[in-house]
Amino acid sequence: MTFRRIPIPMALFWLVAASMLSPSPVPASQPVQVDAVSGFLVEVSTGTVLLEQAADVPIEPASFTKMMTLYLVFEAVEQGTAQWGDEVWISEKAWRTGGSKMFIEVGTRVPLEDLVKGIAVVSGNDACVAVAEHLHGTVESFVDAMNRKAEELGMTATRFRNPHGLPHPEQVTTARDMATLATAYLRRFPEALRFHSMLEYSYNNITQPNRNRLLQKDPTVDGLKTGYVAAAGYHLAATSLRDGMRLLAVVMGAESPSIREAEAQKLLSYGFRSFVLLQPFEPGKPVAAVRVWKGVKDSLELFPASTEGFVVPTAMKDAVRTELKVPESVTAPIGTGAVIGSAVIAVGDGEPRVIDLVSREDIAQAGVFVRLWHSLLKAGDWNWGRIGTVTGGIAAGAAALVFLALLALRRRNRKRRSAARFHPRRF
Repeated sequence: MTFRRIPIPMALFWLVAASMLSPSPVPASQPVQVDAVSGFLVEVSTGTVLLEQAADVPIEPASFTKMMTLYLVFEAVEQGTAQWGDEVWISEKAWRTGGSKMFIEVGTRVPLEDLVKGIAVVSGNDACVAVAEHLHGTVESFVDAMNRKAEELGMTATRFRNPHGLPHPEQVTTARDMATLATAYLRRFPEALRFHSMLEYSYNNITQPNRNRLLQKDPTVDGLKTGYVAAAGYHLAATSLRDGMRLLAVVMGAESPSIREAEAQKLLSYGFRSFVLLQPFEPGKPVAAVRVWKGVKDSLELFPASTEGFVVPTAMKDAVRTELKVPESVTAPIGTGAVIGSAVIAVGDGEPRVIDLVSREDIAQAGVFVRLWHSLLKAGDWNWGRIGTVTGGIAAGAAALVFLALLALRRRNRKRRSAARFHPRRF
C-alpha cells in the first residue's frame, strides 16, 4: 500500500492562530504590547513566532552583538579549532577597549573559558576583542566571519562592525534578526546557558553581577543577554524553560533596565499562559507495528520521521487528533528509512500535519521454503467467492467446448458411415 507524502509545515501555529500574530505597527487588538521600540516572542525548539511588535525596525544591537561573538566561539570549540583551555594572549588593543570590562591585563594569558564567562556574564568588551584576535588573528577578520554567519542564519537586516557592540554608525540589526540569532544559538549550543545563568563572575579580584537581573527574579529564566547604547536604549533577550517549553523574549529600545526586564517578563508570562508545546510522539519509541510477509522477521516497528513538537494555543490543546495510516502488512525485502505509512495530526479545523512513519531496520527476504509457506498462508487472503465464480465460468466454458467437439465428431462419423453405405468397397 502506498501513501502520498505531504511536507510537514514549518509552523503549524500560523495555521491555527494566525489571527493572534500581527506585523508592526501593533493594532489595539494584539493581546500584549511592549513598552519599548520593538519586541519579539518565539518558542525556541520549533521557531514558532508567538508575538511580534515592530520587529523589523532598524536599531543598534549594542551588546546583543556579543551573542554572535559567542556563537563563533562555541562553533570553533565544536569544530576543534579552539579548546576551552586555550591560553589567550591579551593584546594592548583588547586591554584598551572601553565600555563594560572583564578587566583583563595586557600581556597576560587567560583561558578561553574564562573569557567566555567574562563575555556572557559581565559583558566584557575587552574579552570580545581578545577572543576575536585569538580565533581569527585580527578583529577585522573576525567581524567578516560574524557577517558571513549572519547571512548564513538568514539575518537579512543585520550588519556587524565590531565584536562587542560599542556604537558604530553602520552597525544595525532588528528584533527579528536578534531573535533569529538567539534561537539558533540556543538550539545549537544549549550548553552555553551554563555561562549565561551565572549570577556573578569574579576575575582579577573583581566581582561583577550578571546584568540580566531577571535571573534573580524568575527561577525559570536561565539566560540570555542584555545590551545598551545611548542611541538605541536598553535591550534584553531573556529565555525561560517551563514544562518542557523554552521561550525567548526579545525587548529592544526600552527606556531603562527596569522597563526592559518588566517587558521581557510580560512577554514570557503571556507566552507560557497562552500556548503549550505538544509532543505527539516520544523520541525513540515506535508508534505502530505491521506484519511482514516472506521476511527473516515476522513484524516491523514503525517510527515517526520527525518527533519535533508543535505549539498550539492552550485553549486548543485538547482538540488535537492523531490518526495512524498504516498498511495491514508489507512484503520483504524492506530497507532502513522506507516509508511505510503516516501519522496525521490535526488541531481543531486547521490543516493537518502529516508525518511519515518509517522503518529503522533492514529486513531481508527469507529462504525459499519460508517464502513458499507464506505464499500458502496468504492464500487465506484471497477472495474465494470471486475465484469460484471465475473458475466456475472457466469450467463451464471448457465443458461447452468439449460438448461441441464431441458433437462435431459425431456428425463427422455419421457422414462417413453414410458414405460407406452408398459406396461399398470393391475387392
